[in-house]
Amino acid sequence: MKIIYLHQYFSTPKVSGGTRSYDLAKKYIEQGHEVEFITSSIGFKETFEKKWTFLEIENITFHVLNTPSADNAAPYIKRIIVFLQFLWSASFKILKLKGDIVISTSTPLTIGIPALIKKWIHKTPYIFEVRDVWPEAVIAIGAIKNKIAQHFLYLLEAKIYNNASAIVPLSIDMKNSITTRFPHLRCPIITIENISELTRFKEGYHTDISVIKENIGFVPRFSILYAGTFGKVNGLSYVINIAEKIIQKDPSIVFILLGRGSEKEALIKKATEKNVLNKNVFILKSVPKSSLPQWYYECQMGSSFVIPIKELWANSANKFFDSLAAGRPVLINHKGWQEEVLTKKESGYILPYNLEDINDTNIDKFIAFTNNKEYQHHQKENAIKLAELFSLQNASSKYLSILQNIKLT
Repeated sequence: MKIIYLHQYFSTPKVSGGTRSYDLAKKYIEQGHEVEFITSSIGFKETFEKKWTFLEIENITFHVLNTPSADNAAPYIKRIIVFLQFLWSASFKILKLKGDIVISTSTPLTIGIPALIKKWIHKTPYIFEVRDVWPEAVIAIGAIKNKIAQHFLYLLEAKIYNNASAIVPLSIDMKNSITTRFPHLRCPIITIENISELTRFKEGYHTDISVIKENIGFVPRFSILYAGTFGKVNGLSYVINIAEKIIQKDPSIVFILLGRGSEKEALIKKATEKNVLNKNVFILKSVPKSSLPQWYYECQMGSSFVIPIKELWANSANKFFDSLAAGRPVLINHKGWQEEVLTKKESGYILPYNLEDINDTNIDKFIAFTNNKEYQHHQKENAIKLAELFSLQNASSKYLSILQNIKLT
């Protein structure tokens, strides 16, 4: 089967960012399928001069559109412009390619338009993968205020869903959002969460070095790693406020934040004002995905944060699954499916999402949690067991089953 893969923000382990599409594509090729990507230059280290560049990497072929950098770290208006540029160019490019099926993975929602066009003109079926509750989330955070634009996006969402041969949301909460708002959809809606790539995290570290000591000058008693985007929705000012409260009681608990984004400079400024920067908060540059196993190995806990807006609780953030794959419990500050699974599987810790609810009792309980070495060991074992549920093998098997069913019909 020839699979055309639409993914605007494709990444390999050589750069920072999620590698879901890369990992799945490798599995499809192992099963004898061909995979051809239409993507942008943002996730590549190479410098591109032409508008379109054809590449072949690890038996995967790529049509790479040369676009300005505008990933999740960029302002929304710049991202929207780049979305539209990619939409226009990808819609023409996909009509030149032959394939049996299209996988179109958001964000943005507009990535579904080239797949729609391909279906309407060439009758090629497509799977639409929902990575965020778009446009619900961007409207909820106030990124799109214009009512006409909102109405258009909801109509586009409905059109994409109604024409899909299958919909793959990345969390059960996303699926519930879709089925609640579109109860009459006839295509299968199958949740395939983000991936805990166990092999990468089991084999990607060394016991005789310390990247933490190299970068911050010492090895803390208890390190909490955040590896991801410093964007508005991530709300990392929450971490600074928590760190300010914790340092007064236990300065041996340290937050290590790796990444880049539009809020990074403001975060550094706030950490400086709160007198926690380079004390119990260390804000460092992003690292390639292939380097993350070492950082997680040296830390006691991973983390994932969002601002207190319920539409964001459906997220399926890479950092959540990377933490589990590394055998590290996850610290979060929100409700939703992640809170439920971490609580049920005893694989993490949930802080109140509203800072107003953080008091001495909350802080003391969390400090006690970090000091309970026996329970920490228990949680680390549980994290690995939970990661196995989200393994690459499980995800690819589900996807291959969907592909086969579409082929048969």
